[in-house]
Amino acid sequence: MDNSNKTTTALSRDPFVQMAPHIRSNDTVQRIMLDVIIALLPAVIGSIYYFGAKAAIIYVLSILSCVASEYIFQKATGREIQIRDLSAVVTGILFAMNLPATAPWYLIIVGGVFAIIIVKQLFGGIGGNFVNPALAARAMCMAAWPSLMTAYVNPDGASVATPLGIMKEGSSLGALPSVERMITGDIAGVIGETSAVLLLIGFIYLLVRRVIDWKVPVIYIATAAVFFLILGVDTSLLPYQIFGGGLMLGAIFMATDYSSTPMTSKGKIIFAIGCGLLTAVIRLKGSMAEGVSYSILLMNVASPLIDKFTVEKAYGEGK
Repeated sequence: MDNSNKTTTALSRDPFVQMAPHIRSNDTVQRIMLDVIIALLPAVIGSIYYFGAKAAIIYVLSILSCVASEYIFQKATGREIQIRDLSAVVTGILFAMNLPATAPWYLIIVGGVFAIIIVKQLFGGIGGNFVNPALAARAMCMAAWPSLMTAYVNPDGASVATPLGIMKEGSSLGALPSVERMITGDIAGVIGETSAVLLLIGFIYLLVRRVIDWKVPVIYIATAAVFFLILGVDTSLLPYQIFGGGLMLGAIFMATDYSSTPMTSKGKIIFAIGCGLLTAVIRLKGSMAEGVSYSILLMNVASPLIDKFTVEKAYGEGK
């Protein structure tokens, strides 16, 4: 959920605009982005509680770099200044949530600039980006600074492997934290992904506000769980795969982005299934312990093709 509203997305993909009658909505980009920010607040507060001032600094730097990048680019190119729509703030929060507490200041700033200027503004601005800006920035930083992006620490400051890293190694499963710690967030990982319960509070808020549909997050997570089991994950370790890493964060706040995901109902289901399948395959058969970011980015790229084959035809329209 990153930076667009339904109207903007529809106009940016004109061939796939749904057939009349159209449903008009009083929702604005600013209102939707504000709802997303409110939904993210429990996890943001939780990450600052667990990781302390370092997490707070990461959020501030990430938000400032995103908002400043958008303002400077739009000012320099003579475009309408749109920072008041809060989409850059959402991007900044989401990018920050995908960083470890040890991330240096320059990585945060470069990532924020990349997310806004390269991924968002150069493709037309709000509603024009074809991949999620925060995840694209994370992937770029992972490629540029892999050691910095994987320097995970526990909330107590100790450098340790994440639960997914421990399972990937496979030789020290006794070091896994309890499931209770996995759910509450007292584990190593990027600052915004650790607490499943706080992310679920945000999910419920978005459902109540009707900002997102439940299908994509639920189908994504359910599909991933099924393929985890098919690919050999022991049932006792399944909760660690579901609550560990960025699966909850990605399914709720990234895979529901309006502008980089399919517009049709069938397309969203296909998108969610694809994300779940890819996440399981990358985690279990790839060289990395995590796979959510790349799974969503790959399905983002496939979204126009999915829309092409699932868009509704007008009544009476020939083949």
